[in-house]
Amino acid sequence: MTAPALSIEGLSVDYRAIAGPWVNVVSRVSLTIGPGEILGLAGESGCGKSTIASVVLGERPAGRRVREGRVRVAGTDILQLAPRDLQPLRGRRLALVPQNPSQSLSPGMRIGRQVAEVLEAHGAARGAEAERRAAGLLAEVGLPDPERLARRLPHQLSGGQQQRVVLAMALACRPALVVLDEPTTGLDVTTQARILELLADLRARHAVAMLYISHDLAALAQVCDRIAVMYAGEIAETAPAADLFARPRHPYTRGLIASVPRLDRPPDPAAALRGVLRREVLPTGCRFAPRCPAAEPVCATEPQRLDAAAPGHAVACRRWRALEPAA
Repeated sequence: MTAPALSIEGLSVDYRAIAGPWVNVVSRVSLTIGPGEILGLAGESGCGKSTIASVVLGERPAGRRVREGRVRVAGTDILQLAPRDLQPLRGRRLALVPQNPSQSLSPGMRIGRQVAEVLEAHGAARGAEAERRAAGLLAEVGLPDPERLARRLPHQLSGGQQQRVVLAMALACRPALVVLDEPTTGLDVTTQARILELLADLRARHAVAMLYISHDLAALAQVCDRIAVMYAGEIAETAPAADLFARPRHPYTRGLIASVPRLDRPPDPAAALRGVLRREVLPTGCRFAPRCPAAEPVCATEPQRLDAAAPGHAVACRRWRALEPAA
């Protein structure tokens, strides 16, 4: 039986400032991504999306602790590996496509050499063979005239071209999982659409699994098989992408979807999420209760657990059965 590309079980993560108390930012999160599947992780800024990505990548910054949980990439427990054992894993079985490609590329090194270095670092190719395969990878991500482009420096490329180069580097060793952290932020709408089409094409050709982290629901809807919605460090709802948009069950998910601008109708002020996420006033029960239009007093004290609402669709809301179906 093939192991999942990513398996997260009961992950809880805390941060603290210097001499300050520990603050919980991710609480009891469990997610699974099968081989060749794209899972979207959505939610507003500060909900814990990027923290999950950082833990999956094996990063261990000062001032952060994994209080509990397990994280496996293609069967390997990331949290149990020593730092020296993590390095060969990154690039070969696990790769990152970051938000800002210009900060990921060495400004004084030619593009082809940067891609070739990934292959050489993991023993996939050497010398002229690495350079040849680097040009092939650039062609694979849709860059024209790859041999000529390989001789350019990063500043000579557009933002969309830089992002394609980073994708080529991430896919160089055919990893089991690629983590995409807001990969289209800062790109114009046309370039965003092309990058999303490329991601779908690459998944179809190579069956690579992806964890796509974004606050852009429209982007997630285009490429993801399933979407998990986070709020204040917890999973509020998870479902197949089409089902989530057609039948959102959690009040927070409904608010997020209602906030997406549409061409066929003007904005509805009544649909906007009220209030802001304030961790210092989170209740002991449902963390969304202070902002929820359907909350009852017990919601603030009763912890929520994911409940099966339909096959493959789970929601962490005690009142989801009583709520009117979303339009």
